[in-house]
Amino acid sequence: MAGGLVGLLDDVAALAKLAAASIDDVGAAASRASMKAAGVVIDDTAVTPTYVQGLAAKRELPIIKRIATGSIRNKLLFILPAALVLSEFAPTFVEIILILGGSFLCYEGAHKIVHAIKHDDHDHDVPAVVKGPDAEEATVAGAIRTDFILSAEIMVISLKEVIDEGFVARGIILVVVAVFITVVVYGLVALIVKMDDIGLSMAERDSASAQKVGRGLVTGMPKVLTWLSIVGTAAMLWVGGHILFVGADELGWHWPYSLVHDAERAVQDIANIGGVLSWLINTTISAVIGLVWGVILIGIAALMPARGTSEPTH
Repeated sequence: MAGGLVGLLDDVAALAKLAAASIDDVGAAASRASMKAAGVVIDDTAVTPTYVQGLAAKRELPIIKRIATGSIRNKLLFILPAALVLSEFAPTFVEIILILGGSFLCYEGAHKIVHAIKHDDHDHDVPAVVKGPDAEEATVAGAIRTDFILSAEIMVISLKEVIDEGFVARGIILVVVAVFITVVVYGLVALIVKMDDIGLSMAERDSASAQKVGRGLVTGMPKVLTWLSIVGTAAMLWVGGHILFVGADELGWHWPYSLVHDAERAVQDIANIGGVLSWLINTTISAVIGLVWGVILIGIAALMPARGTSEPTH
């Protein structure tokens, strides 16, 4: 009896170790997949604060909560099932969807640059409170639509990283990625949009140091939002361009990726800075490819017959 009990405990211990190892594997894979999607996450974090600019301060966090709820619904109820089915039965379509999503990022990034150069993005400067009582609903709906595109790209990039895992493991990893990224993105967004309120609160305290920090936060947040927008645009072009030439390589068109790879290898052995130079070359070429392709798509879109007055999502 004792021997049987010891054997049972050994089996339980072995199963526990196996489960722990599986959890570690899932965690590592989820972390790896999340890092691959980092560029789109940066863009998502940079874009979302613009949706609550001009709304009443007391409505900012409720709006962010509604957008975050829509985001997790997008990922878990719509994107994840479709991505898993495609990865199981038509994996080539995953690469095609990834390239289409990369093209969207290139278009949006180039569109931002073109509008910044032309200074014709005036509508975004109008506070939402001036646009009327329907502004909040329109804001939430527009943000969730934009999030759907970015979430799809995040999930497909993550899926591509773990596509060799088993079907169930793939699903668990993507659920972890979806929840983790949503919490991180919208937690940061909430912190960013409320930072000026935190600054105002600190500026009203008796402490001179708190007042100084508070005034710094209030005056600095517009600059932070501007830089976030710049970083988000750069991330869109970088990630979009990288997706394009890697996807082309996966589909059999090898020479663009080979050129980039050869350029990386030419500098990677330089002492101390080879790795940094290699990354910079890859990133710069990716961004240039993204910008050129984005401008081409803008030209194509301009030649198409107009259908309404809808603008791109950003």
